[in-house]
Amino acid sequence: TPAVFRIRSLLQKIVRVTISDGRIFIGSFAGTDQPLNILVTNTEEYPPGFGLERDSSGRYVGQVVIPWRLVKKVEVE
Repeated sequence: TPAVFRIRSLLQKIVRVTISDGRIFIGSFAGTDQPLNILVTNTEEYPPGFGLERDSSGRYVGQVVIPWRLVKKVEVE
């Protein structure tokens, strides 16, 4: 289906996922599970307001599963 093709085309692309509390996760898209939680690898976590402060730096968190209900925005870099 077109939706599956689109998801497959995103594999290993760098994504920026913003969640409901304002945190941002940037890493390589590795897929989704059946309930559509997002799996991201080689991930760095940034605090709310990232990009507004010059000195904000990320914290390496490795592999994360982000629950779909927390996701506010997904961007491909």
